[in-house]
Amino acid sequence: MKAKITNREIWGIALPIMLGNMAQTIINFTDTAFLGHLGVIALGASMLAGLFYFVFTTVAAGFAIGIQIIVARRFGEKNFGRIGVIFQHGSMFVLALGLILFAILYFFSDQLLLWLIDSENIYEASLEYIKYRRLGIAFVCFNFLYRALYVGISNTKVITYSTVIMAVVNILLDYCLIFGKLGFPQMGIGGAALASLCAEISACVFFTVYSYITLRKKEYGMFRFHRLETELMGRILKVSTPAMAQKLFSFGVWFVFFVLIEKMGETAAGISSITRSIYMILITPCFAFSTTTNTLVSRIIGEGKLDQIFPTITKVLANCLFCTIPVIILVALYPVQIAGIYTDDLSFAQLVVPAILVICSGTVFQCIGNAYFEAVSGTGNTSAALYLETSILVVYVLFIYAMTNLTTKVELVWTAEILYGALLGVLCYVYMKFAKWDKKKI
Repeated sequence: MKAKITNREIWGIALPIMLGNMAQTIINFTDTAFLGHLGVIALGASMLAGLFYFVFTTVAAGFAIGIQIIVARRFGEKNFGRIGVIFQHGSMFVLALGLILFAILYFFSDQLLLWLIDSENIYEASLEYIKYRRLGIAFVCFNFLYRALYVGISNTKVITYSTVIMAVVNILLDYCLIFGKLGFPQMGIGGAALASLCAEISACVFFTVYSYITLRKKEYGMFRFHRLETELMGRILKVSTPAMAQKLFSFGVWFVFFVLIEKMGETAAGISSITRSIYMILITPCFAFSTTTNTLVSRIIGEGKLDQIFPTITKVLANCLFCTIPVIILVALYPVQIAGIYTDDLSFAQLVVPAILVICSGTVFQCIGNAYFEAVSGTGNTSAALYLETSILVVYVLFIYAMTNLTTKVELVWTAEILYGALLGVLCYVYMKFAKWDKKKI
């Protein structure tokens, strides 16, 4: 009997992931939209300092993937009592990780940002931003851990609640703190960072209170003391470490992209800040559906129905494009109006338009490339996935470096996203078509 993956199943997996991914997208959107009215310095600084901050959070995100896999496995086995034990071990690691990351940000942010940023104005504004934002690093680590827990036990509606709370807190405080409204001090870029910090803390408090109320009395063993199991911690780290390394490398390269653009000037940094914010909205469905591809490919291989792999990838990709293309068309038809959300300067908004049109094309290539990349990961051969992505990222960085030195047009640098998506799609498709991935045992 052939496996039949329905559109309803695909959306059932993808939609909660999409909503969870929206949390940071919304924070980025609101920060950029408000700060755009302060000028290109604030835009460039929030972009670079925000990305600098998130390079560190990717380590926690990678660790959470390992927790999610192990929690889901115990949940599937109906071994519910171990979930609390796993979560406690994850909490200990995340607490230590959060403190270490905070220490790095506290003691070394000044020197690292000075080394990376050319513009003195953007550098000073970046320091103001990171001064507040770094206080939330431990809360972000725990938020990733909680999301991993709830995805693992298939209670993803909680992630939606936390996303709504973060969005409401961030939007309200952005308005109050950036511009000094409703009796609050006018803090500019520092206000955006403080608003994001409060949003992250509010989500963490919600997760903790909700979990204590709903899970404490269940058979998961939550909020009880469990002895330290070194063997369990070792297994968690064995699963998590490759994901931590891959996320850190991938997002680190993304940060390099914007560091090189900043060296083209403050205007280029401001244009790219707006472009990035719009791009993150456009590719949110892409990441959700590509993760869905990973899950379904792994499941189908486990069922032994290998003939359904490519039809399933195609079906997931079709749903992804069905969700994404209408938004792309809307953005492509009204780029000036959308850029105008971020700035009152019409001439500056028009400068952003060419880059917006580039990312509209880039989003389509990213959908295709990420679908096949996650299919490779879904086969269990994560080493192959890492090697494929590494080779592409080398080309990606070289292309960006060349373009930032050969042209003053920011939109031409952004064509790197098209190149990345196209190479990822082609190489991963070839791997899925001709490699002996079906022999991989996990």
